[in-house]
Amino acid sequence: MAEAITTTAKKKKARRTVAQGQVHILATFNNTIVTFTDPHGNGLVASSAGACGFRGSKKGTAYAAQVAADKAATAAKQQFGFTKADVFVKGVGLGRDSAIRSLTAHDIAVESITDVTGLPHGGVRPRKARRV
Repeated sequence: MAEAITTTAKKKKARRTVAQGQVHILATFNNTIVTFTDPHGNGLVASSAGACGFRGSKKGTAYAAQVAADKAATAAKQQFGFTKADVFVKGVGLGRDSAIRSLTAHDIAVESITDVTGLPHGGVRPRKARRV
């Protein structure tokens, strides 16, 4: 009862190149999330201040956003050959500017910067009328 052991040669996965795409930066008061996507918006690489080892109130700082953008940018350049980006910034945190500056330090050409922060329309429901 000798069993034949067959080994199948695995094909090497073709390296996908995405030279141009989008960078989405979500900068809140508590954290900053940087996501690199292809031109259609499909995620490639993401990083956040929390994923870079910052905890508590340090996650919301500009330096933490810079480190998160550095980590994501190096991964995007190495894995996908990322060179040009349209930047979309959402939120009001401290990491907005420093994350964009970090991209240019990694030789990623910033084509455009768009603010996509949500704006309230209609507002919250008013409180009930006071009965005297």
